[in-house]
Amino acid sequence: MRTWKATTAAVLELVAGALHLVAGVVVMLVSGALAAGLEIAGLSAVSAAVPVSVVAFIGIPLLLLGVSALVGGICALQEEHWGLALFGAICSIPPLAGVLGIVAIVLVVLSREEFE
Repeated sequence: MRTWKATTAAVLELVAGALHLVAGVVVMLVSGALAAGLEIAGLSAVSAAVPVSVVAFIGIPLLLLGVSALVGGICALQEEHWGLALFGAICSIPPLAGVLGIVAIVLVVLSREEFE
């Protein structure tokens, strides 16, 4: 029987996933702009190292968290694969959507019996 819990958790996961994806893309664009600015300023050695580390340690993890949260949100919306829905809710927590992720985890756990 479908209740509001799984649907609400799905919406929260989808919103958090979208936030993470947007933040990851913004981080990558800003690091590219930073690299160009450092290159123009004549700091070639720094312009190669800083953006690569920013993208590797901030941008890519945000993109991975966003994709995981979106997949979990889709699973929660379809009420299938409870484990993936819970994983997506967990990935919704850091760092942008903490409250959304925590509420999504609680709702996914409470709606466990609704999943196939």
